[in-house]
This record gives sequence, C-alpha cells and structure tokens, in this order.
Amino acid sequence: MINTDSLQGFSEPMARAIAFVWQEAEILDKKDYAAWSALWADDGHYVVPIDPETTDFEAQLNYAYDDARMRKMRIERLTSGFAMSAADASATVRTVSRFVPVHLSAELVEINSAQVLVGYKRQAHTLFVANLTHRIRFTAEGPKLEQKVVRLINAMDALNALGFLL
Repeated sequence: MINTDSLQGFSEPMARAIAFVWQEAEILDKKDYAAWSALWADDGHYVVPIDPETTDFEAQLNYAYDDARMRKMRIERLTSGFAMSAADASATVRTVSRFVPVHLSAELVEINSAQVLVGYKRQAHTLFVANLTHRIRFTAEGPKLEQKVVRLINAMDALNALGFLL
C-alpha cells in the first residue's frame, strides 16, 4: 500500500504516483532488485536514452532499452557477483523531486520529475542528474510501471560507472 499522507494538496492520482516514485527510489537505493522487478508491468520498458531529445527509443541507440526479459537479465548481472559492477557496486542515494503531471487519470498517471543520484564507491562520489518520466498504471493488483525514461543531462558525454539502475 502506498502511503500518501505526506502529500496533502495533491490530487489523489498525483499523490499516489509521487509516493510510488519515492518508493521506487528507496527500493533501488536498497538494491532490492526483486522488489523493483515486481513494480513493473509485463510489457513495461526501462529506458536510458543517449539522445536526450528522442522519443523514438526503439529506433535510437540507448544506454538501456529494457523490456521484461532484458530487465531480468540486467538484474541477474547485478546480483550474480560475476559482473565487475556487481562485485563492487556503488552505494547510492537518490533524491527525486519537481513533479509535473503529464497525464492524470484514476487508472494512468504520467509524471515528469528531476532526480539527483549520488553514487559512492572506493572513496569517490559520482553524480548523476536526470529528468525522469514515469508512466504508472494503477490496477487492482497495485501500481505497475509501464515506462520509466531516465534522461541523463550529460547523456551525450562519455559515461562510466553505469553499473547500477538509474
């Protein structure tokens, strides 16, 4: 159950969506990838585009364009201990704010937000700043992510240390 008590003043769909996004950020910071996987609709897509302006993710090169199968494989790499990034994964803290509704209905909410993610590994901090778009469908079984787009503000630069979910 998503607690929306601290979100008074927002419409019910918006408050539920914001609480869901915050919950997702906490799950990712805890590296609870099984719980993160459970947040997704079967046909959902996790997208980290290289071109910050693109909307045709399927036709463009992306850092990530994961359907259910690819998300499962990514989680297996992150949790197996065999990938270099999994063996020594960064500790992360995410702050997500500046929520702007794109579409609001009782069943479907799409919101834009800003994320500042700090990763810490080997006595060094790495900063990732992104504009996010979450499309969340509210079902009888609970909210499900249909799409999450992470538009890194420096996506066109050479990036390293992307060994965790954004």
